[in-house]
Amino acid sequence: MLTLHSWLALRAGSRFRAGCCAVLALGVLTGSLQPILAQTPGGAATGAATKPAADDQVAEMVSRGIRYLESQQAPDGSFNSRVGIGPTALATLALLRNGRTPKDPVVAKALAYLTQFVQDDGGIHPPRSRLSNYETCVTVLCLEAANQDGKYDKIIEGANRYLRTGIWDEGEGKQKADPAYGGAGYGGQSRPDLSNTSFLIDALKASGVKEDDEAMQKALVFVSRCQNFESEHNNTPFAGKINDGGFYYTPVVGEQGEDRQSPDGGLRSYGAMTYSGLKSMIYAGVDKDDPRVKAAVTWISKYYDLDSNPGMGEAGLFYYYHTFAKALDALGTEQITDAGGKPHNWKRELVEALAKRQQKNGSWVNTDPRWLENDPTLVTSFCLLALSYCR
Repeated sequence: MLTLHSWLALRAGSRFRAGCCAVLALGVLTGSLQPILAQTPGGAATGAATKPAADDQVAEMVSRGIRYLESQQAPDGSFNSRVGIGPTALATLALLRNGRTPKDPVVAKALAYLTQFVQDDGGIHPPRSRLSNYETCVTVLCLEAANQDGKYDKIIEGANRYLRTGIWDEGEGKQKADPAYGGAGYGGQSRPDLSNTSFLIDALKASGVKEDDEAMQKALVFVSRCQNFESEHNNTPFAGKINDGGFYYTPVVGEQGEDRQSPDGGLRSYGAMTYSGLKSMIYAGVDKDDPRVKAAVTWISKYYDLDSNPGMGEAGLFYYYHTFAKALDALGTEQITDAGGKPHNWKRELVEALAKRQQKNGSWVNTDPRWLENDPTLVTSFCLLALSYCR
């Protein structure tokens, strides 16, 4: 996340709170989602927890957040350019998803800044960037949101071709049995991980790639291998050790610290990756009745939390909020029933969680500096993106 989330996650652990690694019974993992996602036929959640988030409250929070972002734009149109173009793409996307148009002066200036980094091979990144895949993905999301008149069609098409070359597959000598197959990393030959593969799937979907496209299905192979759920889709050594339905960062691992592994060598699930994995499976066409989706939703029900990033505490909390909102929006539900049977209107509760964390100047910031979340520009972008799903 510059999310330098997954890049810096290589240096950080993901210790779960006590009991997080308990194995769910297979019958629970593969059972019906209806008790968890209780909805009316029209898609609206039922019960007392369905009161929607107040639009006027969201509008005020968004307005204050936008004013803060506007105040942080550099003269060249960038936001926080010391760490590449990713923060600029995320901030501009946040503005576009919250009502600003490509003609808005702040947005127009940022778009002009981003498009100067289009490379001959279709990538969108500074020369020699170590984050070329990630930066291309988030810029595609931004340009697609701004592409009201087809102005960016050619750039998006070129980026689509470029992103396909970043997938670990036969072109890199990887066969389908290899744990790296179908994944994407930050750029170049970097190790594939779920965070970057999730952004890749987002970018492919935004640029019009269909669910059955070869690139999308290759990425799905990798995503499935990042799930703690033993099935024909995941036969890695980690799949059955925890088997709780959640997701971890990558199955392509060397030696891991104790805080990332269970005593028997399993890889611990955590919140941000589980929502990323769920969203990615849905975008790649996995049906909601598929056992993989059911297992992920069961994990979400068991560890539903808006006070922390489950398994990570405060670390990566705001990246978690963004993936939480985007995944549940993709799932098409407004209500999650937790492990104790309590229903939660996630939109309303997310708004409440963000409202109490918004600073007086309109920004958001994390007291935990991991993954650059002590940078209010980056974190404010995540929060505005999360709020865009709560209207």
